[in-house]
Amino acid sequence: MRTYSSLILLGALGAMSAAASAAVDTTAWTCKTCPYPKGATAVVEAGIGNVSSASPKFGDFSGLDRKGAFLVLGGELDYRGADGYYAELLASDLGLDSRSLSAKTGRAGLYELRLGFAETPRHFGEGLSPYLGIGSSVLTLPAGFPASGTASMPLGGTLKPVELDLHAKRFDLGGTWIGGDHWTTKLQLRHDVRDGTKPYAASFYATSTQLPLPVDQVTDQLELTLAYATRQLQLSLGYQASRFDNGFESLTLSSPFWPVVPGATRGQLALAPDNQFQQITGSAGYQILPSLRASADFAVGRMTQDASYLAATLNPTLVATAGALPGTSLDGRVDTFSGSVKLTATPLDNLRVNASYARDVRDNRTDSSRFAAVSTDIFVWPGKRANEPYSHWQDRFKLSADYRGADRVRLSGGAEQDNRTRSYQEVVDTRETTLWGRLGLQPRDDLDLSLKVAFADRHNSPYGTSTWLDNPENPQLRKYYMVGRKRQSATARVDYTLNDKVAFGVAAEYANDDYAASSIGLNQARNSNLSADVAVTLSERTRLTGFVQADRIHSLQSGSQAFAAVDWRARNHDRFDMLGLGLKHAAIVDKLDIGADLTVSRARSRVTLETVIPEPEFPTDKTSVDSLKLYATYKMSEAITLTGSWWYERYESANWHSDGLLPSTVVNLLALGVPTPNYRVNVVRLAMRYRF
Repeated sequence: MRTYSSLILLGALGAMSAAASAAVDTTAWTCKTCPYPKGATAVVEAGIGNVSSASPKFGDFSGLDRKGAFLVLGGELDYRGADGYYAELLASDLGLDSRSLSAKTGRAGLYELRLGFAETPRHFGEGLSPYLGIGSSVLTLPAGFPASGTASMPLGGTLKPVELDLHAKRFDLGGTWIGGDHWTTKLQLRHDVRDGTKPYAASFYATSTQLPLPVDQVTDQLELTLAYATRQLQLSLGYQASRFDNGFESLTLSSPFWPVVPGATRGQLALAPDNQFQQITGSAGYQILPSLRASADFAVGRMTQDASYLAATLNPTLVATAGALPGTSLDGRVDTFSGSVKLTATPLDNLRVNASYARDVRDNRTDSSRFAAVSTDIFVWPGKRANEPYSHWQDRFKLSADYRGADRVRLSGGAEQDNRTRSYQEVVDTRETTLWGRLGLQPRDDLDLSLKVAFADRHNSPYGTSTWLDNPENPQLRKYYMVGRKRQSATARVDYTLNDKVAFGVAAEYANDDYAASSIGLNQARNSNLSADVAVTLSERTRLTGFVQADRIHSLQSGSQAFAAVDWRARNHDRFDMLGLGLKHAAIVDKLDIGADLTVSRARSRVTLETVIPEPEFPTDKTSVDSLKLYATYKMSEAITLTGSWWYERYESANWHSDGLLPSTVVNLLALGVPTPNYRVNVVRLAMRYRF
């Protein structure tokens, strides 16, 4: 037997590979799984869908509010050039009012330009109203008004259907430029438009009317950011500006009821005023040592509002008593500041420590002016009132540590301090301290356990009585966000992997708030949550997922209808239950995929009263939603895919506040009569996707 040396063998293999390379033509070879393909690809989706019945609630945000057929149209376009140039175009739901369109183009590592459009419909329902001029800033009434009450109004011949809906449109334009190795500049412009009508209400002392409020609002925003980044240092500086313009500064309406005093036949509502906001932002991060990092950020802003005042009253008999306004406009100004510093240290490989301080300021610099207060164009309050410039200051301190011990033990803990100071409030200062700890264990590869507990204690400076309000509040009243409170909470979770096909998790949360110092107001609030989720691989083709969740919220509040000691208590009981299941199945591998999603949710709200004289319970508010979606995709070829889906949803609700509330149900309330949502809707979609 003859043997060959290594060099001879390597030489022979090299000659063979060279010969093979010369013999094989690789010009036609393509990579079908390369992450960055070159050239253009596009997908167009077109088809038809149908909605079985009309429902404003079902169409809220989705755009599927109308009965009948709709166009399914969308797609995407992607281009990648060899020199790093790219372009993308995405379109979705072009046949609906919830359509969106976005595009971006650029060159990798140099620049990017972005353009976007999105439309979102809001549907509040359909009501009935006798008002004329709906959609304008002046609402009048036809002949036959005013009347002593709704029963005397000529509603039978004057009520007209009114669709209460808004259409929001958003236009985005932005770009990113990368200068050199470390500099990045970003510019973002946004233009939001909202128009339509929404439900609103106005009062004329002891009578009220619901009405369609016109909406014509525009918000423009600009954001410019300059960033510098290296491995050790990161800096950014930005400028933000926004402007809000309301096409309707006020709404003038005729009263449908007889005037309480002469001249009180009309009312005027001030709507959201035009305003502006500007802000300078900045951030910095620096790696001081491999085990020590510092970061900070700030934002300094100013809000201004100088919309002209409306007349103090439309009642000519009160003009002289009301007197002149303190100026032509509020000339409002609020200065804001938000800043924080954070230090992160890893003194040991398995120990990390975080410390931070944050400050938030809202400094209202608006001048305080005294003026006469007119109540619903009926009378002038005695004396003068004043606008009080409310301000607040907040300081937060946080210290926490994370430790990873032996045997897969994880320990975390921390302390937080939240100090707040307010002006023109019953309480000047509140101080809240929070202590928390978390324990994580992984006793086995297939089992993970965690437990977190926290305790918070809030104290307040002496509770005072407001002197800036004409109608004094009960001196025993305590507002829940300013009074002392003790909060206890705990969270636990278990994740278990039974085998390579089944995994599930269970979590529980509990929180209890005790307002022992509150005699009148919120006394106690308790929240508990239990949830579980599971993922099961039934086969190589089939996967099942599911979850279940239950929430319980209980609260106790006390009050006094005699403006003295407590004489009634109310207990609120809210419960929410939800179940979800999802199934995916490859009926024909690489050909036909089918799936189903089921969601079932229930909500209940009940109020129990405890008074000196036994009172019947309020009816229980209920909401039930069942949603089932079935879908399938069939791949006819590499270029053509057929898609189909069926969506069934049932929504049932009972709300004693609005059930059966028609325009003439209440004698001193002219209601819109918007029905409580209840529907059963089927949506079918059939479409074809073509890839080229």
